[in-house]
Amino acid sequence: MDILMVGSIAYDSVTSPAGTVENALGGSAVYAGIASRFHGNYLDLEKIGLVGVVGQDFRSEDIAMLESQGLDLSGLEVAEGKTFRWEGSYHGDMGVAKTHDTQLNVFGDFDPKVPSESTTPKVLFCANLVPMLQSKVLQQAKGTRISMLDSMNLWIEIAKDDLLAVMKSVDLIIINDGEVRMLAQDDNLIRASRALIKIVGCQTLIIKKGENGVVAFHDDEIISLPAYPTENVVDPTGCGDSFAGTIAAFLASNEGIISREELREALIRATVTASFTLESFGTSGLLNLTNDMFNSRLIEFEGILN
Repeated sequence: MDILMVGSIAYDSVTSPAGTVENALGGSAVYAGIASRFHGNYLDLEKIGLVGVVGQDFRSEDIAMLESQGLDLSGLEVAEGKTFRWEGSYHGDMGVAKTHDTQLNVFGDFDPKVPSESTTPKVLFCANLVPMLQSKVLQQAKGTRISMLDSMNLWIEIAKDDLLAVMKSVDLIIINDGEVRMLAQDDNLIRASRALIKIVGCQTLIIKKGENGVVAFHDDEIISLPAYPTENVVDPTGCGDSFAGTIAAFLASNEGIISREELREALIRATVTASFTLESFGTSGLLNLTNDMFNSRLIEFEGILN
């Protein structure tokens, strides 16, 4: 298997200045999976699998859509009960969602089980989950090239020790700038980043800065990129997950030690992908994305960088 994604699968209801969508397919595993499959098609990746849980109310057309994207759903569990649901809204600079309702439902009892044929993917991505669940995944599977994880401020607040412990088990960590500062207890982003790397010993730390772009620490080197400039911000919900899924796909397409140049190219493609995600509600921006659309914006972004 090229990539194994483990994370949430949900129905999201989102309100922003652009309008409202109800019960749209979402979740970290879904956004990351669709993004990685898009890039996997031209990178000649064969198998990308999802591990997650849904309820008996999960729509058959959503399963059909995920399968039509070429995602392996052998790790998808259908449990008795309802699918995870989240309701939120975005206002102002659209950088932070306001949560109105969270119904964990079957996700509250999620016990991830990695299929026996998927325990040695080239890239393992533990999307945003309770750190103890991420640890369970890492006990069952390991990326033969790289293992990655994402997290959020909630786990820093209520399970910091568990999170730091699981971070020590992966090669690449993706979190945002506020989370780095929380973990290192330092308001200076560069100092905080270096302190976190020293604590957990990861090879690569990628820090999302929203509309201010991304900075990555890779061994002794630093990569800094701006965000793609867009005026059409509709729904940022899946940006971070599609960003991570793109990185996973690009890193799964190569072998050996990850170079600075390879990581920079992955970050460029991830930034462009995220810019499409936020321009539509839910997964629509990713599902409607074509190679021509992506390549045109990629060339434009590279022109900005140069």
